[in-house]
Amino acid sequence: MNAGNFTLTPSANLEGGRDAGDLNQVLATFRRRSRLFLAVAVVIVAAVMLVTLQQTPRYAATANVMIDTRKHSVDNITAVLSDLPDDTSVVDTEVEILKSRSLAERVVNTLKLDQDPEFNFALKKQNPIQAALNAPVAAFDSLTHALTPTPSPTAQAQAESLHAQKQHEAVVDHVLKKLEVRRSGLTYVINIQFESTDPAKAAVIANTFADRYLLEQLEAKFDATQQATQWLNERLAELEPQVQAAESVVAAYKASHGLLATESSTLTEQEISGLNSQLATAQAEQAEQDARVHTAQQAIAGGATGEDFAGAMNSDVIKNLRAQKAQISQQAADLETKYGPKHPDVIKIQRQLADIDTQIKQELSRVVSNLQTEDQVARQRAGSIQASLNRTKGTLAGNNQSSVELAELQRKADAASTLYNSLLNRAKETSTDQGTEQSDARVVSRAKIPIKPSFPNIPLNFIIGIILGLIGGVGATLLMEALDSGLATSEDVERVLGVPHLGAIPSLDSTTDGKASGIPPGRYIIEKPLSAFAESFRNLRASILFSKVDNPVKVAIVTSSLPGEGKTTTTFCLGRSMAMSGAKTIIVDCDLRRRNINRMLDIEPPVGLIEVLQGVATLDEAIFIDKPSGAHFLPLAKSVYTPKDLFGSSAMDRLLVELRARYDIVLLDTAPVIPVSDTRILAPKADVVVFLVQWRRVPRKAVEAAFAMLNSVGADIAGVALTLVDAREQAKYGYGDAGYYYRSYRKYYAQ
Repeated sequence: MNAGNFTLTPSANLEGGRDAGDLNQVLATFRRRSRLFLAVAVVIVAAVMLVTLQQTPRYAATANVMIDTRKHSVDNITAVLSDLPDDTSVVDTEVEILKSRSLAERVVNTLKLDQDPEFNFALKKQNPIQAALNAPVAAFDSLTHALTPTPSPTAQAQAESLHAQKQHEAVVDHVLKKLEVRRSGLTYVINIQFESTDPAKAAVIANTFADRYLLEQLEAKFDATQQATQWLNERLAELEPQVQAAESVVAAYKASHGLLATESSTLTEQEISGLNSQLATAQAEQAEQDARVHTAQQAIAGGATGEDFAGAMNSDVIKNLRAQKAQISQQAADLETKYGPKHPDVIKIQRQLADIDTQIKQELSRVVSNLQTEDQVARQRAGSIQASLNRTKGTLAGNNQSSVELAELQRKADAASTLYNSLLNRAKETSTDQGTEQSDARVVSRAKIPIKPSFPNIPLNFIIGIILGLIGGVGATLLMEALDSGLATSEDVERVLGVPHLGAIPSLDSTTDGKASGIPPGRYIIEKPLSAFAESFRNLRASILFSKVDNPVKVAIVTSSLPGEGKTTTTFCLGRSMAMSGAKTIIVDCDLRRRNINRMLDIEPPVGLIEVLQGVATLDEAIFIDKPSGAHFLPLAKSVYTPKDLFGSSAMDRLLVELRARYDIVLLDTAPVIPVSDTRILAPKADVVVFLVQWRRVPRKAVEAAFAMLNSVGADIAGVALTLVDAREQAKYGYGDAGYYYRSYRKYYAQ
C-alpha cells in the first residue's frame, strides 16, 4: 500500500467523502465482509435445505363444497325448515362448522383414525434415538408406578377411561391441525383441504369431511322436522279440548239467551224483518181503506148515487136497481109524454122510481158501512203488527246486550279454532316433509389423490433459505461491523481520535511479493527502496517532519497503546528510511524491557543507553552505525540492574540536548503507554509523539485511554499512523480512505 497517500489528512476532505459516499461506504462494508457474508448465507441456506430434505413429505388433497342458496323446498313449510339466505356471512358460518370439533370427531370415528399411528402418537414406533432419550423418563415412570399403591378397580377403570378420552381428544386435535377449510374468494364454494403423509389417505379424509358435512346437514334437518312434528302434535292435543270447550260455551250461551240464528242473522232479527214487511203492507191497506171511506162519504154527502166510487160500482144490488130505474124511467117518460104528469100511471111510476132511489141510497149506506168496517179491520191489523214489532224490537235490544258477551265468547272460540287449524295444517305439512329433506350444500368436486407433495415445498424453502441467508449474512456483517472497534482508515483516525492521520504502514504479506521473498522488513526497505513498503516510511517521515510548521521536529517518540503493534519495526525502518534520504538520524532504544532494536540489528552490545546515562561509557562508545543505511543506533546493553526513574533524570535531559545538536532527527523507540510509565516520562521531553495503532486490531478505547495518559503529561501528539495494514483488504473500505485506490496505483511501485 502507498502510505504516502495517507499523509493527505485534511479532515474536510475525508468528512466530505463520507457524507457524499454513504452508499459506497455500505457497499464497501459488505465487500470487505464478503467472505463472512457468503459463509453465513451458505450455512443458513444449507441448513434450511438439509432440514427440508429430512422432513417427511406430506400430501394435500382438496374437496370443494358449494353452499346452494337456491330454493329446493318440496312444500311450504318455511317456518320449520328454511333455506339459506343469500348472505355471504352464511358461508363463513359453514366454514366454521366444517372446522368444528364435532365434525372432526365423526370423521375420526368413521375412519377409525385413532388406530392410525399418523394421528395417534401412542401407536407410533420410536426410533432408536428417541427411545434412548425417552429411556430415563420411562424408567422414572416405572419406578413411580412401582412405588405408587395399587388403585382400586373402579379408580383404575376411571383412570383408563380418562386416559382413553385424552388420547382420543389428542387424535382429534391432530386431525384438526392438518385440516384447512377456507372460502374460495367471494364465492359460495368452500375448499376442504387435508394433509397427510399418505396421498390416498389425504383424499379419503377430505372426501369424508365433505360427506359427513352434508350428512350432518340432513340429520339436522331431519331432527328439526321430527322435533317440530312432535311439538305440533303435543300442542294439538292440548288445544283440542280447549277448542271444544270454547265452542260448547258459545252454543250454551246462545241457547240460554235466545240468540239462535240462521246462517246470516238471529231469529229475532228475522222476525223483525217479517213484521216490518207486514206492517208496511197493513199500513198501505189501511190507507187504501181510509181513502175509499172518505171518497164514499163525500160522494153520498154530495148526493151521488154511487157512480163515482168503487164500492158502489162493484155492488150487484146497486147495478140491478140502476137497471130497473133506467127501465122504469123510460116507461115514465113515455107515459108522461102520452098521458101527462098528472096521470095516475105516471104518478105510480114516479112512486116506483122514488122507491128505487130509496133502495139505492140504502144500499149505498150499507156499502159505506162495509167500507168503514173494512177500514176499521185494517187499522186494527196495522196496530197489532206495530205492537208485535215493538215487542220484537225490545227483545232484540235485550239480545244485543247479550251479544256483547256472546261476541267475546265467540272470539275466544274462533281464536282457539284458528290456532288449532293452523297447527293442524302445519302438522300435516311437517309429517309430509319427513324423508324429503335436502341439504343446503353439494359437493362440487371430490378430492383426488395428489401426485406431488405439498410439504415440504422445496423451491419455496430454497427461496426462503436464500432470503434467510441474505438476512443472516447482513446481520452477521452488521454485527461484526458493530463489534469492530479497531481503526481502519484515515477517516476513522480523524473522526474518532480527532488527531491527524500520519500514514499507514502495510504488512509485507499484503504486498505483491513480500510473502514470497521472506525478507525481513528491515532488509526489505534497503533492498526494495522503490517498493510501496519503503514509500510508506518516506511518507510517514514527511508527515512527522511537517507536523509542526513553526518549529522543526528534532526529537520524536514512537509509541503505541499496547505491545505487538509493530512499534520497533516501524521505528527501525523509519530510521533507516530517513538515513537513506540524507538526514543524519539516530534511533534510541528506550524500551528497557524488550530491547527489540538489538534483535533487529542482530547484535549484543557491551554498553548502551543505560551505561551512557550512568556515565560508565561515552555516547560514541555506545553508538552502533548501520552500514547499509547509514543510520546510527543507541541500543540497550544487557544489564542485570536497571535504575529507577532513568528517563526522568537530568542525565537523560543532557543526552537529548546532545543528540539534538549532533543529529537532524532523533527517534526514541519507547515502551507502550498503557502498561509502562516510561513513555509518559519521556513524552514531554520530545518535540512530537508519533502514535502507532495496529490496523483493525487495537480497540479504540485502548487508544483513547493512551491518549488521555499522554495528554495528562502535556505530550504533543503529532498524529496516528496505522501499522500492519492489509493493503488488499483496506482497498475494500470505500472512498473514505486513499487505500481504496491501491489496486489502481500498486503497479507504480517496484516490488
